[in-house]
Amino acid sequence: MAARLKQLQSKAGQATQFVSKHGTAWDKPLMEQNKQYIQEPPTVEKCNELSKQLFQTRLASIPGRYKSFWKEVDFIKHMSRNRHEVKVEDAGTAAVFGLECLCW
Repeated sequence: MAARLKQLQSKAGQATQFVSKHGTAWDKPLMEQNKQYIQEPPTVEKCNELSKQLFQTRLASIPGRYKSFWKEVDFIKHMSRNRHEVKVEDAGTAAVFGLECLCW
């Protein structure tokens, strides 16, 4: 057991050294590529403003989401009325949709 612990510590040390040497090679191009999304200067006021904007944007999207939800419900009602015309593919899609709703 102690041998495995030492082996695990050794592997963790090697992984840490690898990341410290090569991590910046991955990080710098990624940050450069996404530079347009970075707010300068990074102040608390700017973070608060952005969080308020995100919250208000989410609130503004609720009516559209509400309409979409009821369209889906109407579609399900229509499918349940015409069960004899439902294909296996449509039933599978409905099952996946229901599972997704349950998970959320």
